[in-house]
Amino acid sequence: MLLIPAIDLKEGKCVRLRQGRMEDNTIFSDDPVAIAGRWVEAGAKRIHLVDLDGAFAGKPKNAAVINQIVKRYPDVPVQIGGGIRDKETIKAYLEAGVEYVIIGSKAVSDPDFVQTVAKEFAEHIIVGLDAKDGRVAIDGWAKLSDYHVIDLAKKFENYGVEAIIYTDIARDGMMQGVNVEATVKLAQAINIPVIASGGITNIDDIHALGKVTNEGIMGAITGRAIYEGTLDFIEAEKIAESYL
Repeated sequence: MLLIPAIDLKEGKCVRLRQGRMEDNTIFSDDPVAIAGRWVEAGAKRIHLVDLDGAFAGKPKNAAVINQIVKRYPDVPVQIGGGIRDKETIKAYLEAGVEYVIIGSKAVSDPDFVQTVAKEFAEHIIVGLDAKDGRVAIDGWAKLSDYHVIDLAKKFENYGVEAIIYTDIARDGMMQGVNVEATVKLAQAINIPVIASGGITNIDDIHALGKVTNEGIMGAITGRAIYEGTLDFIEAEKIAESYL
């Protein structure tokens, strides 16, 4: 199982939000490039970047920092989300060296866009579905849609996306443990990999997810826990690898 450290970018800094609220953020570093290096040195095999400003603006706002990270660590695949709403942005990121581009709100508001880009940029498109009680959230988690996460995931599977990142927004940044049951339910409903996100707090969560990797869970994204120290990334990475 991949353990993927998250670097959330706000005004060029590495921060973490609680439940997606921009006003409830903690600044962990003024140097996201150095933070990326920290996780690479600790053994990370993929890095998860989020342009938080971009997610709210609807267009990239931290592309310069993102490009610096990709250029500095070319051997570690990067997946990027936040404000990706047109083909030009996808193309620019991929040309810069980003491996996977994550479509979030745009996937919900315009599913046909996902179908188009999944064909044009085959093997590079991931869809991020953020949900609470099974309903998908949009616009930086500002509101809940009427869509059910499993229904949308099946649609995007048919469109040919590489994976689904599933975030339980009720738990994200709250250090309450991962929602294994909901993640497994989604993974069992589709045939493409699911990456778990939201709520990972300690080693117990890594074991809990590791035990269900055979259900289709290929990885887990961790953020606040590795910055606040409740999860030792090096130890957790070794445990995650043992579930391959």
